[in-house]
Amino acid sequence: METPSPSPLPPAADPRSTFLEEKAFKSRTVLVFGAITDVSAADVARRLIALDAESSAPIQLLVSSPGGHLESGDTIHDVVRFIDAPVNMVGTGWVGSAAAHLYLSVPRERRFCLPHTRFLIHQPSGGAGGSASDIAIQAREIVKARERIARVIARETGQPLDKVMIDIERDHWMSADEAVLYGLVSRVVERRRDLPD
Repeated sequence: METPSPSPLPPAADPRSTFLEEKAFKSRTVLVFGAITDVSAADVARRLIALDAESSAPIQLLVSSPGGHLESGDTIHDVVRFIDAPVNMVGTGWVGSAAAHLYLSVPRERRFCLPHTRFLIHQPSGGAGGSASDIAIQAREIVKARERIARVIARETGQPLDKVMIDIERDHWMSADEAVLYGLVSRVVERRRDLPD
């Protein structure tokens, strides 16, 4: 009988990655980069809760994301509002769709962006499939999600709800300066020292 070979050891963590993770944690910085999924939302929520438990000092949340799964964005949005430590939301690159929703989780005075950030708001979309009854149910849920997202955008920007409903009917892109005028962003910053304590 042949002796089975031992299973391979899991790959060791990249020391550079571990070092950077520790530095980011010590600087109270959390990154939301790329598509928002349940996995990335869980990771961000875990980091926010750990930082909140460590200190009540502000947390910097940097966002560069095209969006992703709406309910995963909801998770980050709600956890930001759940913790006690204040969060400075900093947009960079692009902040779109579900990422724009989580971006609105903090008061306007704590919403910032770097100069070349672009913002995208639009209604949720879905890949409806299955029986006619299932498609009808999914369509109703998309309409409810659209109204909910529009109410959040209106509340957090000061825009009238009917205007927001029109704006999100199609892709609505904004530059950093346009996002300030719209009420998404309080101000454009260029340096970390420009953020409040």
